[in-house]
Amino acid sequence: MTPHAGSGDAPPVLALENIHFLRNGRPILRDISWTVRRGDHWAVLGANGSGKTTLLKIITGYEWASEGSVRVLDRQFGQTDVPRLRKLIGWVSSSLEHRLPGHDLGINVVMSGVDASLGVYRQFTDHERATAYRALVAVGGDGLAEKRYGVLSQGEQQRVLIARALVAQPSLLILDEPCAGLDPAARYHFLSDMARLASSPNPPTLILVTHHIEEIGPWINRVLVLKQGRLLAQGSPESCLREDILSDAFSIPCTIKKDSGFYQLQILNSKRL
Repeated sequence: MTPHAGSGDAPPVLALENIHFLRNGRPILRDISWTVRRGDHWAVLGANGSGKTTLLKIITGYEWASEGSVRVLDRQFGQTDVPRLRKLIGWVSSSLEHRLPGHDLGINVVMSGVDASLGVYRQFTDHERATAYRALVAVGGDGLAEKRYGVLSQGEQQRVLIARALVAQPSLLILDEPCAGLDPAARYHFLSDMARLASSPNPPTLILVTHHIEEIGPWINRVLVLKQGRLLAQGSPESCLREDILSDAFSIPCTIKKDSGFYQLQILNSKRL
């Protein structure tokens, strides 16, 4: 599949400039500058503790940068209504699974995405319900609409979460380690769904956050690598998914192989760098 070409003329979807973040005086992110353009789909890669989650929280306004400039969907943080902005950002994360009401029907979980809420707190219109159902159909989850979310398998819950993220037609869709806990078949289906979404007409800009390079398929055309809160590399997959960079990122010698557009990482030995 040919990746979408980024547009240099349109305002960036995301622009971070010289971001620093301190927690209790300890640096978590240091001097991060990152521009995401419409039409590009990114993978954010790094070991546990590299700063991936904090970076996401800053993008979505749940954390505030200690220094630097944050601009998302052409809105400057400090000059915009961040809760309203969040409604334009789709979010799929395994961490959401246990925060959503298990007794809610699948269709209600999807509709909660309209308000970016963790539950249904108002009466939705027939139009909103129909839109939610179409979002489920689009991800092959129409049979889940009248099933309670808590009894669904993890793979089925992920389909509901994708529909929930897409129901408000977001310009930016963040996939925060979405395959955590999925079995190999469910992971394959999820990533196939994302590849189809990326190649659809006018898709949202996708950011996949992971520490497994095997999840970075041909639909990803840009990669950012973090290590201990610093930017280690960013650019094309070919320029970033290299043995020297990833051995440094994960602090262990490794080899990288590519087969049919997918990457594989193999640890050479257990001695850390």
